[in-house]
Amino acid sequence: MAGSTRLVDQVAARIDDALDSHQTSLSAISPDLEPLVSRARDLLAGGKRFRALFCYWGWRSVSGIADHDPLPELGAPSRDDELPAVVSVAAALELFHAAALVHDDIIDRSDLRRGRPAAHRAFEALHRDERWQGDPERFGEAAALLLGDILLVWSDELFEAGLAELRDREHAIAARAEFTTMRTEVTAGQYLDVLEEDSWRSRPESELLPRAHRVIVYKSAKYSIEAPLAIGGALAGGSLAQLSALRSFGLPLGVAFQLRDDMLGVFGDPEVTGKPAGDDLREGKRTVLIGLARQKMPPTAVRVLDELLGDPSLDDAQVRMLQNTVRDSGAADQVERIIAHNVRTAREALAGAPLSPSALSALDELADRVTRRDA
Repeated sequence: MAGSTRLVDQVAARIDDALDSHQTSLSAISPDLEPLVSRARDLLAGGKRFRALFCYWGWRSVSGIADHDPLPELGAPSRDDELPAVVSVAAALELFHAAALVHDDIIDRSDLRRGRPAAHRAFEALHRDERWQGDPERFGEAAALLLGDILLVWSDELFEAGLAELRDREHAIAARAEFTTMRTEVTAGQYLDVLEEDSWRSRPESELLPRAHRVIVYKSAKYSIEAPLAIGGALAGGSLAQLSALRSFGLPLGVAFQLRDDMLGVFGDPEVTGKPAGDDLREGKRTVLIGLARQKMPPTAVRVLDELLGDPSLDDAQVRMLQNTVRDSGAADQVERIIAHNVRTAREALAGAPLSPSALSALDELADRVTRRDA
C-alpha cells in the first residue's frame, strides 16, 4: 500500500512541524516547559498510525472513486489538493491518541509504554534526578495529566487547521461532528472501564460479559477504527450509504482490534509489546477474555482468579499460573474465534459498498494488520 506509506511519512512530518511550533511557543514562556514537548515527541515518535491510516482510507474510499476507479456516476471532482487537510486531521487523531495513552497509563498505573517509561514515570524520574521537594510520584502523575491535557489542546488545534483547508464547509462541519462524538464516546468508555474494575463484584454474573463488551466498543473500537473511518469519509463528503458502510466495517473490526489487544495484555511477549508480561492481569482488567474464562472455570479456579486479578505485586510465577489457567479454560481459543468472526463481519460489510475499489483493497489489508499482530 504505497498510499499508506506516503501518508504515514506525511503525518509524521506534520506532527514534527506542530511540535516544533509548540516548542517555540513554550520556550518563550519558560525553558522549564521543555520536558512537556520532549515527552510528547517520545510518545509520538513511534506507533502504528492505525487511526491516521483509517482516516486516510476513509477519505480515499469516497474521494478516490472518481480519481482512481471506473465509477464516474458515483464520483466527484478530483480532491488531491485536499490531501494536506486530510494529513492534518490524521495527525490530529494521532495527537488525540497520544493524550489518551498518557491518561490511560496514569489510570492503570502502568510503568511502560512501548518499552519506555510511561509519561508519569518519566516525570517522576525527572523529579528524583533533580532532587526536588515533595512526592516524586505525585509530581509525575500531575505533570503527565497536564501533558495529556495539552496534547488534547494541540490535537484540536491541528484538527481545525485541517478543516480550514477544505473547500466545502459542510464537509468540515460533518467531520467536526464526528470528531466531537468520538472524543465523548472514548471518555465515556474509559470511565466505564474504570468503573468495571471496581464495581464488578456488585453486578450480576450474567451482566459481566455484556458490560465488558460495552467497554470494548466505547473505549476502543469506535475511536480506534470506526470514528477515524467516518471522519475521513466525512472530509470527502460521504453519503449516508457510504458512511454507513464504513461504520459497518469499522465497528466489528474495532472490536476485533481490541480483543487482540486484550490477548496481548495477558499473553503478549514483553520483548515485542514493550510492556511487562501479563500486564492486564496485574491491572485487573475485566475483559471479555477474563469474563469467558470465569464462565468456563470450576468455582475454585474462579476464586483464585478473582483473588489474584488486579494485584500489582503479582510475581512472574503467579502471572504464568494465571496465564495457564485462562488458556486451559478454553477462553483464549474462544476469543480467537470471536476475533475471526468480527473480521468476517467487517469484510462482509464492504461487499458491494459504494466505495472506491482501490480503497476497499487497502481496508481489507488493514483488517489483517490490526488483528494479526503481536504488539
